[in-house]
Amino acid sequence: MKRVVTPELLDDDAGSAAEISTSLADLGRINRWFGGVRVLSRLVERVAEKTDRRELTLLDVAGARGELPLQAAEQLRGKGIRLETTVLDRATSHLEPANRGVVGNALALPFRDSSFDLVSSSLFVHHLEPPEVRQFVNEALRVSRMAVLINDIRRHPVHLGLVYAGLPLYRSRLTRHDAPASIRRAYTPAEMRGLLGQTAAAGVDLRTYYFYRMGIIAWRNGAAA
Repeated sequence: MKRVVTPELLDDDAGSAAEISTSLADLGRINRWFGGVRVLSRLVERVAEKTDRRELTLLDVAGARGELPLQAAEQLRGKGIRLETTVLDRATSHLEPANRGVVGNALALPFRDSSFDLVSSSLFVHHLEPPEVRQFVNEALRVSRMAVLINDIRRHPVHLGLVYAGLPLYRSRLTRHDAPASIRRAYTPAEMRGLLGQTAAAGVDLRTYYFYRMGIIAWRNGAAA
């Protein structure tokens, strides 16, 4: 299945404020129902085990309302891991006022070097073209002290068929347009390995999960030793 880039409506906020809010709520349900929270929790847990750290700071890029890292933090708390989260998004209207949020550009993060232990993204990297993927990962590695965590979907024809079958679950017309578009423009694990091999990552740990998810740890030099 060839990668095809189709513009997504939520990327350009191509809808009313109510439609955008409903689409963001759809994304929250997608992460809860189809493994997004579980994958992020597993990635953080693996970093904690590898580095012997039980308290970690995390910047979630393109995190919108910040629900996913907060839910992951709740799961990790039960395993004795404390995760302090900050969310960055391009639009103030996407952020949840009750959460710690920053408006900024994912390709030019407004933070000093080594500002957070971890930098994560969920359902974001597939929106980027290959040069932008490399730019984002290098920028996220700069801001992190340990690793960059990528939690995203895998492109596969069966996945596309399942998404079409599940369109009635989504409440927003934006999501009904964007969900299949996301599958078509998503990367395969092999493609991601190739792209990450062209970044400053010292090592890459890529694993696949149920419902066509993949979770990646791109280690900063010296962090995984």
